[in-house]
Amino acid sequence: MHIGVISTSQIPSSTANSIQVTKVCQAYKQIGHEVTLYVPGDKEENWESIKRVYGLSEKFQIEWIRSARLFHRYDFALKVMNKSKRLGFDLIHTWTPQAALLANIIKIPYLLELHELPTGRFGPYIYNSILKSKFRKKRFLPITNALRNRYEEEFHFKFLPEEVVISPDGVDIERYNNLGTASEMRSRLGLPDRFSAVYTGHLYAGRGMNLLIELAKLMPDINFFWVGGRQNDLDHWHNKIIESGIQNIILTGFIDNELIPNYQVAGDVLLMPYEKEISGSSGGNTAEYCSPMKMFEYLAAGRPIISSDLSVLHEVLNATNAIFCDSDDPICWKNAIINLMNFPDMGNNLSKNAIEDAKKYTWIKRCINGLKNF
Repeated sequence: MHIGVISTSQIPSSTANSIQVTKVCQAYKQIGHEVTLYVPGDKEENWESIKRVYGLSEKFQIEWIRSARLFHRYDFALKVMNKSKRLGFDLIHTWTPQAALLANIIKIPYLLELHELPTGRFGPYIYNSILKSKFRKKRFLPITNALRNRYEEEFHFKFLPEEVVISPDGVDIERYNNLGTASEMRSRLGLPDRFSAVYTGHLYAGRGMNLLIELAKLMPDINFFWVGGRQNDLDHWHNKIIESGIQNIILTGFIDNELIPNYQVAGDVLLMPYEKEISGSSGGNTAEYCSPMKMFEYLAAGRPIISSDLSVLHEVLNATNAIFCDSDDPICWKNAIINLMNFPDMGNNLSKNAIEDAKKYTWIKRCINGLKNF
């Protein structure tokens, strides 16, 4: 098929959504489809730069479409859907509800990603129209069962079984093959070589950075690597770390996606300290229905995972592939790390199970499942 992929994400950027968009495009290419990605913008970017930022191995076509924020991306959706109808795409895959609404009208089959509940003045109205439309060549891809349930509660309806596929985030599992031991990777990256706990991702509110600071104070003999973050967040936490007199937290700053596996593998343990309220890149609280990309990367990295005990995370994690602690209990996290240090067999068992479970969540399998019987 020739698939038109439509997103309002900025390409390139460091947002999780933009990473997912490019990974979906790559996966479609890997299973034999032609892909054209449409995003807002007024100038093209160099493919080599995009490849590096997103850790891509498969090239696909990207078109940047001029769009005025004044129109809240409605002009973007209209331009792209006019182009889609003219070019005769077999399928639209989109994160943009305005595009899905137009696909309903002009009768182009589509998949619509659902990552959060609708916001804004017109968001609920648009989603209500899409969800309850009579056009049957559509499918919804909520990232968790919890989010599917929230949509059904919010809009007082039930998804038809053939119109919904739970589609968590994914991982390029092949990027984690043969990366060596944690000690070897620390040496390659020029990082201090002692027992290390790694966190990768943004440093937004709700990500557990205060907990990680408390852990660093409680455990001065191990290193904590914070990998990623935007400059304003880095500046904030850098100042806080200095004020606290902490010596064992290393902030790497932004790292291109192609190098993220190296930093995850450099950890003896991987931390996912989400709080009970999580701020997404577009705001709002996603703790009830999130599907963190790092969770699947951590599984593939084959290092023991310690995670906050959020209900939604149990859709993927369990006692065989992770250790759970309350986000408000730093002593639990400290004891979990100590146990992994003192009982390596326990960590090895968690890691083996994690690697096996990661195989269920590749980007390729995600795309195949989304298209099945469509």
